Amino acid sequence: MNMHPSVQPSLEESAGYDRRILNYIQNAAAHGLYEIRGLGAKRHLPHFDDLVFLGASLTRYPLEGYREKCLTKTVLGTRFAKQPIELEIPITIAGMSFGSLSANVKEALGLAATEMGTSTTTGDGGMTSEERLSSKTLVYQCLPSRYGFNPNDIRQADAIEIVIGQGAKPGGGGMLLGQKINPRVAAMRTLPEGVDQRSACRHPDWTGPDDLTIKIQELRELTDWQKPIYVKVGASRTFNDVKLAVHAGADVIVVDGMQGGTAATQAVFIEHVGIPTIAAVRQAVDALEDMNMKGTVQLIVSGGVRTGADVAKALAMGADAVSIGQGILMALGCNSDAYIQDDAHHSAIADYQALGTAPGYCHHCHTGQCPVGVTTQDPVLEKRLEPAVGAKRVKNYLKTLNMELTTIARACGKQNVHHLEREDLVALTLEAAAMAQLPLAGTNWIPGKSG
Repeated sequence: MNMHPSVQPSLEESAGYDRRILNYIQNAAAHGLYEIRGLGAKRHLPHFDDLVFLGASLTRYPLEGYREKCLTKTVLGTRFAKQPIELEIPITIAGMSFGSLSANVKEALGLAATEMGTSTTTGDGGMTSEERLSSKTLVYQCLPSRYGFNPNDIRQADAIEIVIGQGAKPGGGGMLLGQKINPRVAAMRTLPEGVDQRSACRHPDWTGPDDLTIKIQELRELTDWQKPIYVKVGASRTFNDVKLAVHAGADVIVVDGMQGGTAATQAVFIEHVGIPTIAAVRQAVDALEDMNMKGTVQLIVSGGVRTGADVAKALAMGADAVSIGQGILMALGCNSDAYIQDDAHHSAIADYQALGTAPGYCHHCHTGQCPVGVTTQDPVLEKRLEPAVGAKRVKNYLKTLNMELTTIARACGKQNVHHLEREDLVALTLEAAAMAQLPLAGTNWIPGKSG
């Protein structure tokens, strides 16, 4: 007999065991496997959105938009390289490999970067002819895997980026699942076709920072000291990592925060390893200033940079340039439903549904079944991204970012975007104020500092 007929089952969700955690536990229990996915962290993290600019008024005079110039020229690699990189804008395209991306996409990125006067980056797996021919300024990445590593290609590049770590997975290597290793990718990487590959998490020929010094010297000798040498680190122990990279002889430091994306890695890496980009920028700038190398060694920031406002905030915090990956993919059409599936003009939504997802939620870059032809090696799917169309979209995106950047710089009274400074920024949250070491809006208080 029911003694309490009025009592209803409680539907209150547990904070520690919400549906997301319950699904994780139940999937782990059912399959004994961790999740692999692409793109970046989905959890909320302190971000550039938590910072705002103090526009000019009486204390500072703004510049008249479009009538008074605001310069964007950016020079990278001035420390030791005989031929530093000169860019028209401080917004570069991050390293994304041929293998994770199609050849059509690599060509589109090169065309867009060239039109905007900026650089693109090879990513893992070596240099494609499409990317080299379409890119006026190309950065060649040297990664732990050494897949496709070719000294002759390095000599053809305009700069070399030694990758120590990536923001989405500092301390971990990348993955390339077998369905994306077609005959061309396999040949470039000296891998068997169709077999899953896990990239190394550290370079095979060094065990510490002293070995990085040797590697930088080898690359300088290979390129006759012509090319700038970048060193890229995933944001974790950023202050000390930057110091070690500078000590090893880097011309440029690239710091990638945990909002940065990836083609494929364990979800536990993406969500739980590394520190947010705004914290990493502040630590990197502190390290350069502590060594009296600010301005001598340039700083590029990546990881969750999406808008012109993000670019402006990174520069104001002390970066010389930014590098964008995920935003570029979105500009190409990632997570869009506006693409044609086949000659019958069916919507790409059917392909999203086949992956168990929908536009705006897709992170299935690792599968090779990209509905819009971006992260795929499938000969049918990759045709959905025509190089000329993709280049136009990326160019428009970069152009918009640059216009927003200069708009903000003028509003702060700057004739050059590189004149943006920390005094132009305040924070909206305690977390952002503490991480970025900026005052909380409306106060002079920086959390962690007295007064």
